[in-house]
Amino acid sequence: MSHPIQLLLIDDHNLFRRGLVALLKQDGRFDVVAEAPDLGQALRMAGTVQPDLILLDNHLPGVRGVDGIEPLKQAFAKARILMLTVSENEEDLAAAMQAGADGYLLKTVESDQLCQAIVRTLAGEPVISPEMMTKFVAAFRTKPAAPLASAAVVHESMLHEGLSAREREILLLLARGDSNKLIARELDIAETTVKVHVQAILRKLQLGSRVQAAVYAAAQGLL
Repeated sequence: MSHPIQLLLIDDHNLFRRGLVALLKQDGRFDVVAEAPDLGQALRMAGTVQPDLILLDNHLPGVRGVDGIEPLKQAFAKARILMLTVSENEEDLAAAMQAGADGYLLKTVESDQLCQAIVRTLAGEPVISPEMMTKFVAAFRTKPAAPLASAAVVHESMLHEGLSAREREILLLLARGDSNKLIARELDIAETTVKVHVQAILRKLQLGSRVQAAVYAAAQGLL
């Protein structure tokens, strides 16, 4: 981006929030334009700040962060939402994806990985903590009927059967969390070719983002 990535932090732990602000300010790519201890205060900022990305905790006073995703998307229409939480509950992950979160990270993430995750999220890439993806896949293997928007939109029609062999390969790498650059390197093809395939995958699966494609692959047991 031509300007620093503008961030809004929503977390009720003041000490954690201050530390995160100090950390992010060390990276010239980011500008923390606002912070809030709860959902209500964050929503009241809608007319004054326009963040590119919102870092959202799941444990907030009086409400789960995942329940605030929809109103936050309405208030900050252009912002992507990256969950940053201590919750390792696969149901919280499923609820976040269903509500439209663009990624899900645990607070145990390393600082450089967090910074990269923010950049990747803005690029539309799936960002889910590896340990959470493992839990998520396991949950769907044992409870395939679990509610999930990205799986529901396919109406159990197994749309992935309409993908080409190459598109299936790329779908699995998307589900692993690989970027376009990593996929291109893995398959020895051009990065622009990967982008074309990703667009085709989303169109054929009737999905809106790479995150949904990754979640779809897990839900259908393709991993």
